[in-house]
Order: sequence, then structure tokens, then C-alpha cells
Amino acid sequence: MKNALCLLAVCGALAVPAAAAPSKAITAAVADSGRPDTDTKRDAGRKPAELLEFAGIHAGQKVVDLLPGGGYFTRIFAKTVGPKGFVYAYYSNANDARLKSQGKDPDNQGADLKKAYANVGVIHGAITGFVTPEPVDLVWTSDNLHDMHNGAAAEGLPSALKGIHDSLKKGGLFIVIDHRAAKGAGKEVTSTLHRMDEDIAKQEIEAAGFKLVGESKVLTRDGDDRTKKVFEAGEHDQTDQFVLKFKRS
Repeated sequence: MKNALCLLAVCGALAVPAAAAPSKAITAAVADSGRPDTDTKRDAGRKPAELLEFAGIHAGQKVVDLLPGGGYFTRIFAKTVGPKGFVYAYYSNANDARLKSQGKDPDNQGADLKKAYANVGVIHGAITGFVTPEPVDLVWTSDNLHDMHNGAAAEGLPSALKGIHDSLKKGGLFIVIDHRAAKGAGKEVTSTLHRMDEDIAKQEIEAAGFKLVGESKVLTRDGDDRTKKVFEAGEHDQTDQFVLKFKRS
């Protein structure tokens, strides 16, 4: 009986599928010589190839990079979806207002991406009431969900999530990556630690009509102190992060 139980345990372990190797298109996109050094230096911590493979991003898709920052993922998406696909870099109106208050031109955000990639478009829009010019296959946001809980954005979060849901094609995917807070930490850590309680994220996104269909451990780092502020020296790309895949029904 003992040997039989051991055999069952071994078979069970073998039955767990290994993570698929990144496609040739994804590998080539990450290796693209046109990516800036400031991006490629972050690859070891951000693991873009593994993340895009988990998301299933492929040629011909229409993808939204929601709150893309400097365009780290936008550039990789553009090469992966190819000339028959399209990528929208979606910047928030709230950030535009902040830039204007600093005397900067918000239209410069994403301008270099649009110039460098013929299949990239830039949207400056509200997060509340999120909408895209056409139905898309996938919306992606990395290390931003916690920010959507802070300040004036928090009140409009349900509307934002509903807008994301409605902008997706039927069966479209919403990929959410964020710095993981300690279990049960609550909502306040989104502003104090720049982390997100994973259980709250799941509840809020499912309430918008999504179904959780996948989770990846590619950015799981058990040694991370989840009570530590993300922006302490060296932390941003080395935190323990959850990676969730939601589907529009």
C-alpha cells in the first residue's frame, strides 16, 4: 500500500504541466535590438518572455498596454503581434494633468513609441469609463492596479474595470500583474506600500464580470518582505508579484 501511494504521488506530480517555452515570436521580440538598454537591463527581474507566453500573446492580436509608463511592454507587444496586429498605449488623463502642472507636454508621452512602431497607437483617456476605439483581444496592466485604488481614481475603479471588460472581444483576456501585499493586508497598502492584496484584486475584477482562468508563479518570490515599501532601493523589479489571467465571458 505504501508503494502504491508513493506511485500515485509521483504520477500526480508528473501530471502537472510544465510552463510552455516562449514562442519564437516572443523570444525574437524580447531580443529585438531596437529595445533601449534601460529596458533590457530590467528583463531578468521582469521576465517578459515568460509573461507574454502565459498571456498567449501572438501575431495579429489587438492589445492594450494600460498605463504603459516608458513603454517597456509596449515595445515587446508591438514586435510580437506584428504588422497585422496593433497595440494601444493607454495613458491616463489624470497623469496628463499632472504633467501639465509641471510644465510638461503630455502629448510627448508615447510619441516615441508611435514613431518607432507603425502598429502602435497612443490613447490619452480617462481610466474611469475606460474605452478603446475598437474591440480588443487583450488588456494588460503591470504594477498599476494598486495605483488605480489611490486618490480620485479609487471612486471610479468599478467603472474602469467594467470599461475594460466591455472593450474586450468575447473571450478576450485581462492580464493583471502587481506587487503582492501580505494576505489580508487590506486596501490601505495600495498607497502606503504600493502593493495590492491579491484576494481583493480577484474579488473586484470578478465583480466586473470577469472569470479568473489562470495564475502564474513566474514572479513569485517567497523571500520578499510583503510589508516593505516597493520603492525602497532595489525593490521594484524584485518584489513578490501576482500574475493573474481573467477572461471576458
